[in-house]
Amino acid sequence: MNSYERPPATPEDVMHDVTVDIIRRAIPLGKKRARTITISKTARGKGVDLLTLDPRSPEGAQRLEAFLTPVQRHYTFSGLGAPEEPNAINWRNICLPFSRRMLLLFQVGVSFILKGTPFKNRWYRWMGAHIGRNVEIMQMVWLDHFRPELIFIGDNTLVGAFSQMTVHAYEGCGTFRYGLIEIGANCKIGAGTGIGPIKIEDGVRTLPGTTLSPYLVRIRAGSVVGYTPPPVKLPEPPPGETTVATTTSTQLSHERSPQ
Repeated sequence: MNSYERPPATPEDVMHDVTVDIIRRAIPLGKKRARTITISKTARGKGVDLLTLDPRSPEGAQRLEAFLTPVQRHYTFSGLGAPEEPNAINWRNICLPFSRRMLLLFQVGVSFILKGTPFKNRWYRWMGAHIGRNVEIMQMVWLDHFRPELIFIGDNTLVGAFSQMTVHAYEGCGTFRYGLIEIGANCKIGAGTGIGPIKIEDGVRTLPGTTLSPYLVRIRAGSVVGYTPPPVKLPEPPPGETTVATTTSTQLSHERSPQ
């Protein structure tokens, strides 16, 4: 049975498991460095002390499940400390073990030179990303090696060269956030598109060089996203002739990310 024929994991299930895994790794490091690490559901929201959400105790596991119900599309960890603080914790250390980080760096490096073939899709699935049928991902596309399992790409979607999918953002002084990237079926992601945590519904097209995040959190089905076309000044018509200008307007439907 091929990997894409297995019962698919839902984005919510994956987000839940990733968050629990990060919390499990962060708690002992926080105790060792005498730091209070918190998690919040918004970028600037009040954080919850991870020690109260320790899944290894019955009370902590119960509070953790309550905190993760319902599962959010993104979370923020804080309290790791600035790099020059003697007891600071490197944010990378609480995300993944060293061995998997090194493997993912290798996998990402190789993926840059692979063409958009079924083999490349299998390569990304090996990394942990969820890739649908008949997906074409061109050369030099970067799928975030932070947690590639947070990336979902639907059937018959094309991702243009030099596009970037980033599921995390390090904000300095020991704060980072991460979230889900969901791209629906039959989408056309133009070359050089920048994508952060977002939900892109079916049939969306992005124009080359478009930056979606942090400006948008959802793009509705059938939308076309890109820059406003430049104004064109038509030449003056010769005497006795009439010039007709035809313009095409694109209906853009999306939800903006709160600033």
